[in-house]
Amino acid sequence: MSRRIVILGAGESGTGAAVLARKEGFDVFVSDASSIRPEYKKILDNHAIAWEERQHTEKMILDAGEIVKSPGIPDQAPVVRKITERNIPVISEIEFAGRYTDAKMICITGSNGKTTTTMLTYHIFKNAGLDAGLAGNVGSSLALQVAESPHAYYIIELSSFQLDNMYDFKADIAVLLNITPDHLDRYQYDFREYAASKFRIIRNQTVADSFIFWNDDPVIREGIETFKPEATFYPFSERREPGVKGYVENGKIRVETLKGIYTMDRDLLSLKGTHNLYNSLASGIAAKVSDIRDEKIRASLSDFCGVEHRLEMVARVKGVDYINDSKATNVNSCWYALQSVSTPLVLILGGTDKGNDYSEIEQLVKKKVRALIFLGVDNRKLHDFFDGKAARIEDAGSMEEAVRKAYELAVKGDTVLLSPCCASFDLFKDYEDRGDRFKTCVRNL
Repeated sequence: MSRRIVILGAGESGTGAAVLARKEGFDVFVSDASSIRPEYKKILDNHAIAWEERQHTEKMILDAGEIVKSPGIPDQAPVVRKITERNIPVISEIEFAGRYTDAKMICITGSNGKTTTTMLTYHIFKNAGLDAGLAGNVGSSLALQVAESPHAYYIIELSSFQLDNMYDFKADIAVLLNITPDHLDRYQYDFREYAASKFRIIRNQTVADSFIFWNDDPVIREGIETFKPEATFYPFSERREPGVKGYVENGKIRVETLKGIYTMDRDLLSLKGTHNLYNSLASGIAAKVSDIRDEKIRASLSDFCGVEHRLEMVARVKGVDYINDSKATNVNSCWYALQSVSTPLVLILGGTDKGNDYSEIEQLVKKKVRALIFLGVDNRKLHDFFDGKAARIEDAGSMEEAVRKAYELAVKGDTVLLSPCCASFDLFKDYEDRGDRFKTCVRNL
């Protein structure tokens, strides 16, 4: 293979991949169709790596022996199509980094809950004194860590986009939390393709590896029949079922592994709600399989503080709670949020629709939501579905307007919930920007 590697995209993952490629002696070129952030330019310059921004120069790209593609670049992008026509291999940063480390890989995916589970697992490993790095969709680039600050363990949050370009990489522990429709715009609106992408997390696993999954997800059950994982199974569920290794019985969590049995009172979990029970079970199993002592697991599951922008309590203003769930970029995430709130709701929805089917939350909206506020550039699809299903529906063209209207519509005892169901790219940089703007507006009330 040619020693020339081209990196498409110069964000966190692309810059990290470029640094690792340079360290391993490759001829490296970085190309980004957008502007490159100053901090990434500085890293590339410090390593004498050639780069370009706001363009893709084909003659510089199409002579590569291999391409490392940012997960944000779709396969339908013109430059990627030309790369595919030339049969140049395209891999992800995670695949590339995995070649240069023998660390233990704990990999977590799912349509919902993966950030919380990743952060919780990392919290357990760090508190247990293990040398662990946080990578993937959260933390720092895996490739950059492998190049400059290697660890013995990596806790990695993986999106379907990252999994799509992974081939020889192997997870020592693979966690699959759930599979519900998301990002279907990237999968030709074919749910089976998206599900197959999630199942790439079990690639190359053997019986010596662990596969942790939610036992009651019919899509996962079907995927197990289709892909026949070879790993040792660790299914989890809310209650004891045949074959389940993590569950609740008589108010206690019970985790059964080849390394022994671990129990703790469910009431001691710091994260509340059924969805967080699943996240805690998955993290607890990963920790127990990794031989972390019970008291360390127990302490970490009971003192973890949660993830910013995920069901984050912002403030109580005149008896109304304001909750920031900006990370809910799909319908199933919003369903979990609606389930977890017991008061009447003013719900803020909207953004860039990814092929959403809102019927999943229809009954909860009818039952719990006093008013809907649609926050987006184009709210037609939301109106088509929800008109007539809530007593009040308002549109807002900015976060300031949405929060002001929510303040006017909510009454004492209500909850104002930002749980958008959609991506944020129409009005905001990303879901974090959206959540930060919500918090600022609420605190200015």
